[in-house]
Amino acid sequence: MHKLMMARFIPVLLYLFITSTVTAEVYHNPVDQLTKSTADHTKFPQLKRNFKSGPEVTRACLECHTEASRQIHRTKHWTWEVPMKDGKMLGKQHVVNNFCISVEGNEPRCTSCHIGYGWKDKKFDFASQLNVDCLICHDGTGTYQKLPAGAGHPAYQTTVQEKKTYKKVNLSNIARHVQNPDRHNCGTCHFEGGGADAVKHGDLDNSLLKPDRSLDIHMASGKGELNMTCTDCHKTEGHQVPGSRYEPTAADKHGFDYPLPDDFPTTCSSCHGNTPHTTNKKLNDHIDKVACQTCHIPQIAKERATKMWWDWSKAGKFDEKGKMIVKKDSTGLPTYITKKGEFRWEKNMEPEYRWFNGQMNYTTFLTTFDDRGIVQINHPDGKAGDTLSRIWPFKVHRGKQPYDTQLKRFVKPKLYGPKGSGAYWSDFSWDKSISAGMTNAGLKYSGKYDFIETEMYWPISHMVSPKEDAMGCVECHAHGGRLESLGGFYLPGRDMNPLVEIIGFLVTIGSLIGIIVHSIMRYTTQKKMKREDAA
Repeated sequence: MHKLMMARFIPVLLYLFITSTVTAEVYHNPVDQLTKSTADHTKFPQLKRNFKSGPEVTRACLECHTEASRQIHRTKHWTWEVPMKDGKMLGKQHVVNNFCISVEGNEPRCTSCHIGYGWKDKKFDFASQLNVDCLICHDGTGTYQKLPAGAGHPAYQTTVQEKKTYKKVNLSNIARHVQNPDRHNCGTCHFEGGGADAVKHGDLDNSLLKPDRSLDIHMASGKGELNMTCTDCHKTEGHQVPGSRYEPTAADKHGFDYPLPDDFPTTCSSCHGNTPHTTNKKLNDHIDKVACQTCHIPQIAKERATKMWWDWSKAGKFDEKGKMIVKKDSTGLPTYITKKGEFRWEKNMEPEYRWFNGQMNYTTFLTTFDDRGIVQINHPDGKAGDTLSRIWPFKVHRGKQPYDTQLKRFVKPKLYGPKGSGAYWSDFSWDKSISAGMTNAGLKYSGKYDFIETEMYWPISHMVSPKEDAMGCVECHAHGGRLESLGGFYLPGRDMNPLVEIIGFLVTIGSLIGIIVHSIMRYTTQKKMKREDAA
């Protein structure tokens, strides 16, 4: 069996060695990747011209990559939709969140992270091949950037948006220097989700562009490190990227299966197997109860603070001169913005822990809820004793956001838009904002609103620490440990069973009494024997 496992593991070692060497060279100098490819894009005549727009570049790409756009059209990165087994339609286009609340009605601003061009309202043509943005994922120069309110377009000329200047992008140069996606390409959207760096996930931010091994052992980019990219784990076929927060694999019972191109689950076990500990094999007994991430990601937001609280109810305040207010903490992070409300941030923090079986339950804009307490926008399903459940780490983002007090449902406020459109960031009226947003969405609004506290769960899988920094036993197996509030099971070192404690106490006392009696008997016996010998 041991020889069989070694034989299966050798290809993985070779793969990681080769990819770490290649990606290290590519990452530090993306243009060098051209020598690894069978095609030198600088020599293509289609790309030797002055492109004036993104769709023009896409048209040129499709001359060779004829099926690329149609493949993209079938992905959740394009549709922002994920149909679930219970009939709900989720995905970024439909879910509630407690950051910017809703995409619908705010498309020109939100779709700056979409892999397309021109999604600014419901008229967007999802069937258009030219609307696909090839460069956002394949730019090898590090210079491609979408405008924050450009509905997916970059700056075709030097542009000022939101008081920041964006230089004209050189589309021709970028088109001639493309590459497979690296951490920068993926991070352009995934590191800065929620409006800025490190806001949303807690385990994804720009510190991962060039991390050391203490920040992330897999992505560490120093000499001799693995220097893995996102696609090393999220192994893509036909532009389908596996690994979804809507349908995650909480417990991979299949274990070691790397590399397999079909249905790759992007789990720890796929590479490391289900018995990864060789020195302390007792740790393998935890695999059926504890996710690998729980022990091997002891902290999140290691270098950059992540947002933990967003209170929309505090938005709309102006100074005595009628100007918008921006307050920052000592590190430069915003704690209050007139447009968005009040924030709290945390850095190098412990995750929260929940039982998780891979099913995430969502409260949608059509869900009626009890408004007498905190509303969970989403929450992990799972329980102790369930063979599919594992103890998982989460970032839990909390805040306050508007809801309909009569219908007991979340609302879709219109945030972005010109003055007079009802957009909150222009007119600063919640009633107008909600009315405009709900009308645009075709949803009912009673005309009565208030703010309610919410929480949203984000499963943690990145910022994996080296094994020497993994959690020790006493961090969980102790009173006041990390799992203090996680119930439904007996945890040695944390929990006490009165009967067991009484029996243990009696056994201990009995043992002490036995030792004392035995010592007295030996002492008296020896004295008696000495007297007899003397006689």
